[in-house]
Amino acid sequence: MTTPTSAERTPRGAPDDAARPSTTPLVLLLGNPNTGKTTLFNRLTGENARIGNYPGITVERRSGRLKGSETLKGASRGASEPAIEVVDAPGTYSLAARSPEEQLALWSALGMADHPRPDLCVCVVDAGQLARNLYLVLQVLELGQKTVIALNMIDEVTSDPPSPSAVSELFGVPCVATDARRGSGMLELTQVIERALGDSARPSFRLPYPAALEQDLTELAARLPAQERGDRGRERALALWALSSIESDDELEGIDPELRAACLAVRARAGSRDIDREIIATRYAFIDQHLPRLVRRSQSHPPKRKTSERIDRVLLHPLYGFLIFVSLMLIVFQALFSWSDPAIRLVELTFAGLDQLTTRVLPAGVFHDLLSKGVIGGVGNVVVFLPQILLLFFFIGILEDSGYMARVAFLMDRIMKALGLHGRAFVPMLSGFACAVPAILATRTMEQRRDRLLTMLVIPLMTCSARLPVYTLIIAALFPPTRMFGWLPVQGLLMIAMYLFSVLITLLAAGVLGRTVVKGRRIPLILELPPYRLPSLRGTLKMMWQRAASFLREAGTVILVCTIALWALLSFPRNSHTVSSTTTDTVQVSTRPAQVLELPAAHAPTPIEQSYGGRLGKAIEPALKPLGFDWRIGVGLIGAFAAREVFVSTLGLVFGIGDADEHSTPLRERIQSERGPTGRALYTPLAGLSLMIFFALSCQCMSTLAVVYRETKKLSWPAFMFVYMTSAAYVASLLVYQGGRLLGF
Repeated sequence: MTTPTSAERTPRGAPDDAARPSTTPLVLLLGNPNTGKTTLFNRLTGENARIGNYPGITVERRSGRLKGSETLKGASRGASEPAIEVVDAPGTYSLAARSPEEQLALWSALGMADHPRPDLCVCVVDAGQLARNLYLVLQVLELGQKTVIALNMIDEVTSDPPSPSAVSELFGVPCVATDARRGSGMLELTQVIERALGDSARPSFRLPYPAALEQDLTELAARLPAQERGDRGRERALALWALSSIESDDELEGIDPELRAACLAVRARAGSRDIDREIIATRYAFIDQHLPRLVRRSQSHPPKRKTSERIDRVLLHPLYGFLIFVSLMLIVFQALFSWSDPAIRLVELTFAGLDQLTTRVLPAGVFHDLLSKGVIGGVGNVVVFLPQILLLFFFIGILEDSGYMARVAFLMDRIMKALGLHGRAFVPMLSGFACAVPAILATRTMEQRRDRLLTMLVIPLMTCSARLPVYTLIIAALFPPTRMFGWLPVQGLLMIAMYLFSVLITLLAAGVLGRTVVKGRRIPLILELPPYRLPSLRGTLKMMWQRAASFLREAGTVILVCTIALWALLSFPRNSHTVSSTTTDTVQVSTRPAQVLELPAAHAPTPIEQSYGGRLGKAIEPALKPLGFDWRIGVGLIGAFAAREVFVSTLGLVFGIGDADEHSTPLRERIQSERGPTGRALYTPLAGLSLMIFFALSCQCMSTLAVVYRETKKLSWPAFMFVYMTSAAYVASLLVYQGGRLLGF
């Protein structure tokens, strides 16, 4: 195979220039996942983008201004020096994209789908895994794009590092060795970028493909949209990209229908020819042929890292690895609840103080109630989640940066593949223990739309931190603090059982939905296992802030609106004549001379009972009675749509106990003492278990539904989620309560 000719001038197409509204030079960073691309972006721009040691960390297009070479030297940048925009595209192994992040990288590289065509591509290459990384470089060069190659992480190649001059000579483009973590080579790279932007010449890189494939490319080039024609080299490159990317079951968006039809026709006509194999084999044949020129030792396979391999023998062991993972998760979640409790208390005290301040400053009335119970209560319902969310993402960030999270995905793939998913889906599921909203956003790193959708549909079944107050209240109020076998606390076992129940139900739901509603072929897990590294505290803290901000944006606004709506439901219509108290006086009702029962005396309806929420709770009471619930629980379930833990404070309002939480002794005592028409306890341990099962399965979270709608762009999927989860919750709760009654509980 011959080496491509040296660079030559290639005029830039007018359509790309017309689509570009600004004259600011645009530099695009492209590279495989986990090549240090985002670290290099931070060095070039001074930004603080998320850095991690887990493939797929960058999940959006980041932009910043290039720091000039004079700035890196320490001098001030001249005012006349033009600004240069640098964009950090999500990591991708090739331009045949599948996930939304890879599609974003694809459109950014091609200058399509409303993305401006870059003036220069900087291909960030892992110097220790040259053969795999150069495949993407070949694709970029075939597009005729001005390119600079950054041999990053050169410090990790301790023996026989690749030669930048040899790489530059082979591809006809500049190549710089860099170590973005320590800042080595950044000045030289910046200078090379500035020179490349000032050079009008473009590389002409053309790999010869088999004759039949070349004929297919000529045919497809004529079917490209009009705005992409005029440059024969680019026409051929786009035709090659389209043929290798568009398949019968592809999920790429924004493809011209005529081009899609032409690609499918070519594939159908190919018969026994394997077009994908022809393209891939030609590219890797070129890489394998010239790799000895770049390094003395062949890098067809990544160099072995002895320390990582020794650790992986234990952490990836089918038995020991799983036991270590389970033990680590138990430690994490024990720390999660114990360490976050002081911060949660501080948040609660802060908002209680604000509530008291409002009461002292404002006179009683509608506006006071709106501000106190609606706005302040709603913001408090949002902020109270943050300590646990931040702490969980701190642990996840440490695990990601160290390289262990990639091992978790690999380890869990053995279980997840039985459900039609792969191990990468487990990481968002794990995040679901904190909150479903950031967990659903984390599914963006998954390749297939079908896998992302299936994972989104089951994440809300994981026991999030919002369910914890509900479980705490019910267990403390209805289950006595006894011990099994003299040493196992029943209350603690129930809490652990609810977490295990959520995990098993999530896996079961994934298996059922993956074979029915969300069918599709399973794509094998292809995941790079990065070397173990010391975590970056700065990067972890940055990630925590970004995830917290995402939660506040995505869930906080919905929770606030729903809290205000709940306040309105429970506050109107307002009736000044309503007696807002209940009585515990009893009357004797004789059914026959030999039997006398003590029943609660009739009492005036409370404001909650007369409110719209109370009326709605009584309206749905007949449907809730078979589950062991009454209208008060119904009102609490309505309130839980704002946020699940609002159920607790709503019950406090229903029972006339202000500022109640899961630790409120008066609320627990009121639940224990409540009696039904026959004088028996209204809320029994069986009813409490039924209620916890209902909360474990139901979709009592409007913010989760809102974020699913945002991610899927369809109302049908959040509607389906709500229906299937609520139906499952009702049926399971019904079976538990009625089955328990039949067994005499």
